Amino acid sequence: MTTPTFEEITRKGPEKSLVVANTPTGGRNNRGKITVRHHGSGHKRAYRLIDFKRDKWSIPARVAAIEYDPNRSARIALLHYSDGEKRYILAPDGLGVGDRLMAGAEAEIRAGNALPLTRSAGCAAQLMAKEEDYVQIRLMSGEVRRVHADCMATIGQVGNLDHENMTIGKAGRSRWLGRRPHVRGVAMNPVDHPHGGGEGKSGQGNPHPVSPWGQLAKGYKTRRRKDTGKFIIKRRE
Repeated sequence: MTTPTFEEITRKGPEKSLVVANTPTGGRNNRGKITVRHHGSGHKRAYRLIDFKRDKWSIPARVAAIEYDPNRSARIALLHYSDGEKRYILAPDGLGVGDRLMAGAEAEIRAGNALPLTRSAGCAAQLMAKEEDYVQIRLMSGEVRRVHADCMATIGQVGNLDHENMTIGKAGRSRWLGRRPHVRGVAMNPVDHPHGGGEGKSGQGNPHPVSPWGQLAKGYKTRRRKDTGKFIIKRRE
């Protein structure tokens, strides 16, 4: 089991004005029926309001703290704007307390600043080309997609890069995160799962793994939205 060091965290409690209640559903809908399996319990959390739009243009802000957020793997940064407002943003890698940030067309090209995509050309490997009102962006999956040039982008890479090296280590830690046990289909009875049944340690029987409701589980394309396909230049690898 590995645990994060939290060495980049500079403040324990959240900013109360940017916190709202987060009522867990336990995977149930409004009728109490389980609609999402393996959800439930977990430690109580409060939701931090994150500024994803970065719509305070041309107003400088100072990074007041780097904080832990239980709702995401990234760290969050508390910004104090010069007009007195406070907001949270996702903390990019390398951001520290005291750094000055700004959003807008005249913002400096540095980690944490937000700029229109037309201004950001050449400063990031993911921005491939610009054509008329659209720019081409290469995503982490390898997909190249057209995005409108008026969209905003934040310079840098989201921090807490060591999160991918974490190992849960024990079942109880998954329960703290709100993850209930995931029972394999082959361990069930035939009435409960298509893979169930058989004598002893028998396989799934079905040549293709499926969900409890019979949908193919590996490699099956589930994307049904066709109207946005025109913006995809190159499919993901």
